[in-house]
Amino acid sequence: MSIKPLYDRVVVKRLAAETTTASGIIIPDKAAEKPTQGEVIAIGNGAPLDNGELRALAVKVGDRVLFDQYAGSEIKHDGETYLIVKESDILAIVEPTQQQEKAA
Repeated sequence: MSIKPLYDRVVVKRLAAETTTASGIIIPDKAAEKPTQGEVIAIGNGAPLDNGELRALAVKVGDRVLFDQYAGSEIKHDGETYLIVKESDILAIVEPTQQQEKAA
């Protein structure tokens, strides 16, 4: 990727939204909310501290993360849509379960 975020910013690619509910109801595209889960594509150098040093980010490229629905700024690059968020806008890292690891 040719986008390099600055400082504590992270480039995230949204994961596809679920189109059916748990009970099997199909949700039309216009009614579906934007997904709040994505994959980290690129990270900045780190968060600046008061003493001028940089603190390493807690997320790394390839992590699956949860973020606020209205967080960050959407950009288009090479025909793809990405989201640039601050590390503080990331709510959690989603770790695969043992069943998902066995299936992979």
